[in-house]
Amino acid sequence: MTDILQDKKLLLIIGGGIAAYKCLDLIRRLRERGVIIQAILTKGGLQFVTPLSVSSLIEDKVYQDLFSLTDEAEMGHIRLSRENDLILVAPATADLMAKMACGIADNLATTTLLAANKPIIIAPTMNSQMWANPATQHNLNTLKERGISVINPADGDLACGEVGTGRLAEVDDIVAEVEAFFLNKIDGPLQGKKITITAGPTYEEIDPVRYIANRSSGKQGYAIATALAHEGADVTLISGPTNIEKPRGVNIIDVKSARDMMAATENTLPADALICVAAVADWHVKNANDQKIKKQGNDLPIIEFAENPDILKTISHHENRPKLVIGFAAETENVLDNAKSKLNKKGCDWILANDVSGTVMGGDQNQIHFITNEGLENWPTMDKKSVAEKLAHSIKEFFKE
Repeated sequence: MTDILQDKKLLLIIGGGIAAYKCLDLIRRLRERGVIIQAILTKGGLQFVTPLSVSSLIEDKVYQDLFSLTDEAEMGHIRLSRENDLILVAPATADLMAKMACGIADNLATTTLLAANKPIIIAPTMNSQMWANPATQHNLNTLKERGISVINPADGDLACGEVGTGRLAEVDDIVAEVEAFFLNKIDGPLQGKKITITAGPTYEEIDPVRYIANRSSGKQGYAIATALAHEGADVTLISGPTNIEKPRGVNIIDVKSARDMMAATENTLPADALICVAAVADWHVKNANDQKIKKQGNDLPIIEFAENPDILKTISHHENRPKLVIGFAAETENVLDNAKSKLNKKGCDWILANDVSGTVMGGDQNQIHFITNEGLENWPTMDKKSVAEKLAHSIKEFFKE
């Protein structure tokens, strides 16, 4: 699958501030992903990084002066604001944000921003008191109201020696936000298709400090959500508790119990497809306690169970049933027989069966048996990202037909 950032055009405006040095790593990371970068280096940014270092990384000239005769003979500030898919300001200082909010155009960076007709993302960085100042917050809100996206600064040690909010977001986070922007702009084969995915485990409470769960990591469901978003689908991921990074360009709904997941899934209907990857608990604790259960001598607490809603079966027979309903069958024995039986009992269209008796749950590898009413296809063992891409291809073919 082609990287979503391949051949995308980005104008990077480097503001003044010690965090400007991070832009060198940011450029390197974006260039590795195939991004074509033009750069404007402000006078403040010039104090921390050199034009030569930026130029060598972007493999192009660096723009600095509004009144450069060579550049402005071609109306450089207009051209820069038009030629790129996205404008990223990093770091965005308090001064630069104030000028953007007031429409001041006294240098190449601010003039280009004022002339821009392309989306803008800013990554602010400054002293924590400057960030909290009502003037800065007013400017921030003004920019947001105008449709400018903001990558909020992080907490931690600041260059001035103080501790608080104001650090430039990490390079990984900035790259992820750029990727998320382009994910939302994809005109892919699944453009306009609304797809709901459930992923991860569910937690069923026993009391306020104890619960029943399973070993599902959510990795497979998250990988499927990412793969479908890359194909242009409008993806909603309903996730039980996980410890993995949320996929970008995807609408996330966090839930805990099976009943929460059922309600959230119904709320996403109507949809074009539902993919039930989550390892949903079959039962919840009927007599869950609102206080911590204490030891009572040699007597063991009595736990009563009640059946949870069957999400896959319910949606397969729902009045707003999606055109395509896909389930996962995690089995430890008689994998194919149990999965075929599940396909019939649930009423879904496809079942992806796998043997979870080993290290599949929580691991990075998976082997899928792809089962439909038309037959069986055994996929080779592969990483979960590859499984997701293979499933996305099948979904594309389904909707193409």
